[in-house]
Amino acid sequence: MRMVDLIAKKRDGRELSAEEIQFMVQGYTEGSIPDYQMSAFAMAVFFKDMTERERADLTMAMVHSGDTIDLSAIEGVKVDKHSTGGVGDTTTLVLAPLVAALDIPVAKMSGRGLGHTGGTIDKLEAVPGFHVEITKEEFVERVNTSRIAVIGQSGNLTPADKKLYALRDVTATVDAVPLIASSIMSKKIAAGSDAIVLDVKTGAGAFMKTVDDAKELAHAMVSIGNNVGRRTMAVISDMSQPLGLAIGNALEIQEAIDTLRGKGPKDLEELCLALGRQMVYLAGKAKSLEDAEEMLQEVIRNGKALAKFKEFLASQGGDASVVDQPERLPQAAYRIELPAKQDGYVAAMAADEIGTAAMMLGAGRATKEDEIDLAVGLMLNKKVGDLVRAGESLLTIHANREDVQDIMDMLYASITIADQAEAPVLIYDIVTE
Repeated sequence: MRMVDLIAKKRDGRELSAEEIQFMVQGYTEGSIPDYQMSAFAMAVFFKDMTERERADLTMAMVHSGDTIDLSAIEGVKVDKHSTGGVGDTTTLVLAPLVAALDIPVAKMSGRGLGHTGGTIDKLEAVPGFHVEITKEEFVERVNTSRIAVIGQSGNLTPADKKLYALRDVTATVDAVPLIASSIMSKKIAAGSDAIVLDVKTGAGAFMKTVDDAKELAHAMVSIGNNVGRRTMAVISDMSQPLGLAIGNALEIQEAIDTLRGKGPKDLEELCLALGRQMVYLAGKAKSLEDAEEMLQEVIRNGKALAKFKEFLASQGGDASVVDQPERLPQAAYRIELPAKQDGYVAAMAADEIGTAAMMLGAGRATKEDEIDLAVGLMLNKKVGDLVRAGESLLTIHANREDVQDIMDMLYASITIADQAEAPVLIYDIVTE
């Protein structure tokens, strides 16, 4: 078997066998297949696509290129959630304790963020003392005991995907749907869950800018999951503006606490319930999605979801008193309002640019080496569709420097005020097959 023949086969639009895909992924991971040949293959896929079976085989070949996480010692159906990323995306912080409060195991493997704000681990580390440096044995034991734990990503999880992703980034093949879908799903499957709920974002702050593109990616990932024996579904959700009100690590912890109390932003609560009811249903805890949502609403009303969040924080060394005393979270030195320059309605909030402004404050990383300032960020006071008067605050800047004129200029350029506007649709579609 020769790599040049597999490149030619895909170039001509023919289907590769499982053995051919395995040969290619193994050879590339081990170094016997060079970057230039894998680049040619990625470009052939970009133009010629892959069948559903090829996509599933590529995903599993990447899964088996390194370590996999065995969660069989955890009792119950393990359901994972993955978001394709956005600005102010606090859903994991809410969903994990919310679902765990219904006795559904949430064994979460998370990473650190590169971009607008920190990843889930960075956000949780805004809670004094919280840490993810636990052994796999401790991880399993805590999920069995408390139904929830978070651990850092394994260093050798899907090494083939890491190599291929870096290559795609410099060969203009990042946008190939089969390669995006297999990249995301390989990591989720290697992490060991039985069922996977996907939050596929669309809009200015998302990787997939149009609803049609988001649906194409969602169908590709759901197909892969179901084809390899994982119950998988996807929600297509809006990211034309930031989700919720908080953008920044400690600020998002506070927002998660508010939401678990039933007092969070309506859009964040709506999306968490949409994703959560799918997780509860896939875990076999509810006979219908309607029953699942009522169960979630009940653990918010009776305080069990918030109590589970406290238990989770404490179990991993965190100071759970921040739930009742949010001033114990990291606090920025300055709070600076961004006043509206005119009367009107907020017609657009460019999520990607607003996220970049938060990153420039220090809430995120431009490079892996950057240090995150857990206290800084933005709190939106208005969302798209809201009425605003001249001089009224559009948002509050939480900063550790007094001069934020550069941030204010960027934010003004990112927010459009017009004579009329409507709030965007939050959830566009549900993909189950």
